[in-house]
Parts: sequence; C-alpha cells; structure tokens
Amino acid sequence: MPGHWLAERDGSGVTVEVPASAANLGAGYDCLGLALALVNRIELEVRVWSRGEIELTVEGEGRNELTEDRENRFVRGLEATLEAARGELPAGVGWRIAMHNQIPLSRGLGSSAAATVAGVLAGNALAGEPLSTAEMLRIASDIEGHPDNAAASLLGGFVVSAATDDGVEAIRFASPRDLRAVLFIPELRLPTAAMRAALPKSVPLADAVANLGAVAVGVAGLATGRYDLLARLTVDRLHEPYRAAIYPQLPRMVEAARGAGALGACMSGAGSTILAFADSMAGITRIEAAFFAAAADVDLPGRVQVVAPRNAGARVVSRT
Repeated sequence: MPGHWLAERDGSGVTVEVPASAANLGAGYDCLGLALALVNRIELEVRVWSRGEIELTVEGEGRNELTEDRENRFVRGLEATLEAARGELPAGVGWRIAMHNQIPLSRGLGSSAAATVAGVLAGNALAGEPLSTAEMLRIASDIEGHPDNAAASLLGGFVVSAATDDGVEAIRFASPRDLRAVLFIPELRLPTAAMRAALPKSVPLADAVANLGAVAVGVAGLATGRYDLLARLTVDRLHEPYRAAIYPQLPRMVEAARGAGALGACMSGAGSTILAFADSMAGITRIEAAFFAAAADVDLPGRVQVVAPRNAGARVVSRT
C-alpha cells in the first residue's frame, strides 16, 4: 500500500448526485431514455487502511435493503472506473458511503443505473478525471448490460443511445421547460430480470415495423419540438404487450392516462411505474385523477408524483 496513489487520498472524499431515468418511453426499447428530477446524492470517503471494509448508510429509498459489499452497484461502478483509470486497486482499500436516495427501487426509474453512474463519476473524480464522458458511459453500460438508463442519468435530457463495437453512441437533446412527467409509482416491485424474461425471442414483422416508425417519428419530433408526437412514440408493440402477462394492470393504467388527455403514456423502463406526459396543470390534474381511479379498479396501491425532466446529468457536487 505505501506508495500507491490511493494512499495519498486516505480520508479524502467526493460527493456526487445523479438523476433517475425513464427508459424505453414506449417504442424505444433499450435505446431511449429521459432523465428525471428525482436525485440520489452519494457521499464517498476513501479508507485506505480499512482491510477492504465497506461501510454503507442509506437515507430514503433503499434503506435497510442495499447491500454493503462489492456487488453494490455504486461500488462496482467506483472500482471498475478506478481500475480503468489507474490500474489494479490495493487489497486493503475500503469505502465509507452515505446515500441520500429519492429514486425508488425496482420501479422502472433507473435506480440501478443511477447507482452505477454515481460510482463511475465518483471514481473518475478520485482519479483526477482522466476518463472522458464516453469512456465513463462505456463502463457504466458494461455493468448495466444496456445503455439507455445509464446514458440518460449521466448526460441528462432526452438521450438516444446504442451499443457499438467501440463503446456506446449517445445523442442528447434538452427537454422543454413546461413538460412534466406524471408518475404513478405502485407499491408493486417488478425485478428487471423477470420482466426481460417475459419477452419472446422473436416478434411479428408488422410489430417491429410499427415500432421502427414510432421511434423514427417520435425522436424526430422530440428533437424538433414536436412534442405532440409523444403520443406516437409511447405506443409500443414489442415489449409492453408481453410484459402485461406479468403486470396485468399495465394496459388499464396506460389507457386511463391517455383517456385523461396525456400527451403520451407508457410503462417506465421495465415497470412498475407508469409515466404520462403533460404540459399544463389542468392536464396534470386530470391524469392524476385518472391514475387513482384506474388503480382502485385494478387493485394497484401506489402514489402519484409529478416531476420535471432533468436536463442536467450526473455531477460532482464537492471534493474534500
């Protein structure tokens, strides 16, 4: 350990914040994401002589649930980034981590990706910021298995992303000030692995073509300010119909939001959160009432939360 660059950082720390994200946005399966103004703030302290121990405290979402080990997504992102930036870590290094979390777990709001991105950002800051944004996104996407949530959390705004042979290609554009995401966040949790397992190995050609058209028109609309095209983008035929077998309340909740005048409505990520877009207080009020009425009909306890899309991505708040 003496002479290792981390030895000089013993007791130092970094604080980062990272936003939630809604992936897919309907038809954009695994390639579209939107950052949301639900934020996790994570404080990290280097403990070089701790015999590799990890001390974790959590306030808010995930309290008494998140693992205090190296499988924790924040720790995985942190250590993968430090190794990529500076080489192998010494065996004795440990971490003191304090999380202040607003992002619910297993609700399709990118809690896992947010933790991973936060770890990557903290690791890059500790190492002196040698890695580019593209390199950080590649590390986070490798850990997550797909880039949609990670790209939105890291970059902010609406993000189109795709894995390539060289890493991840990601293009972002800002969300308008008056757009709001009306979220129905059920008490029901849906593990991503189970929701992915519900998908078929192949889909009808007509459904694939319909989704291609929805994504092409929807992304062009978002990029040019045509937010009315959210209605087309958020209609999916590749994953939501199959996931409804596990989540039978989904169609009723989505249709309730659309019937209440939402600009678009879909499942957020792999669920269970339902996302509806609105651009006025009257629209938000109608959607909220429709959500609660539909949830009562299908016996789906939950809460409504209205959040703005977040154009700022993950950031380093402070260094000590």
